[in-house]
Amino acid sequence: MTENDRHDSDGERTAPDGGTTAAQRHRETNYLEEEVNLLKPSTEFMRDHLRLIWTGFVIWAVLVFGPVTATALAPETMTMTIPGGFPLHYFLVAIGAPAGALILSVWYARRRDALDEKYGISHGGDA
Repeated sequence: MTENDRHDSDGERTAPDGGTTAAQRHRETNYLEEEVNLLKPSTEFMRDHLRLIWTGFVIWAVLVFGPVTATALAPETMTMTIPGGFPLHYFLVAIGAPAGALILSVWYARRRDALDEKYGISHGGDA
């Protein structure tokens, strides 16, 4: 426990401003019993994690459906432009989408690790 934290009469650890720390609230939350509401998450951790998931979902949707939509809206541009000898729509779907998915996976892993660190979540085998 840090010097700035103190115990209330019921033994709960509190932050210097009198509130419970985010990491402490996360540790005390039984997520199996919490209601999951995508529009109003019940904890700060769930809110931050859902924001991360929805951001990743939007990026994924643009990566997957962007080239297809662009081809439907501007077929001449997408089929006539040829980088490396391939039509642009083929290049974006065959190379861009898989590369984007890989980059998105790395982005999510790093952001989730930062979120775990913020809320004091440890995945170590300390049993």
